[in-house]
Amino acid sequence: MSRSERMTRMLLVAAMVMPAVACTSESSGGGGEQSASCVYQVLYQDRTYRDVANVEFTAGEKLGPATIPPCDDTGGQDKDEQAEETTTAYRVDGISPQLAVAVGDTPDGTTFVAAYTGDRLPPEIRKLIDGS
Repeated sequence: MSRSERMTRMLLVAAMVMPAVACTSESSGGGGEQSASCVYQVLYQDRTYRDVANVEFTAGEKLGPATIPPCDDTGGQDKDEQAEETTTAYRVDGISPQLAVAVGDTPDGTTFVAAYTGDRLPPEIRKLIDGS
């Protein structure tokens, strides 16, 4: 995949993520309760990964199935009504799968997701973002 194709894909992902970020949490009118939008999360081998924008990466070998859990951002849905999605996890060249994987239907159509430590990205992922 060429650099311009990766940049175009990253911009498209950023454009899709932007509305979700803009709708984080807001107070409801009278009850003082809050509702929140769901963060894009992926479960792979007992680890939870979240998407990271502006990362140049190459998806490598197929690792296996990953799960995208259902989102209940309204608090009123029955768990039985929600279905989780299954996708494929791929190795990210140069990064341990314990830190990050790429997920999607094909290696060329993947999204980069990383395991966070609290709210911090691992230093190896920061290097990818910073281009170091």
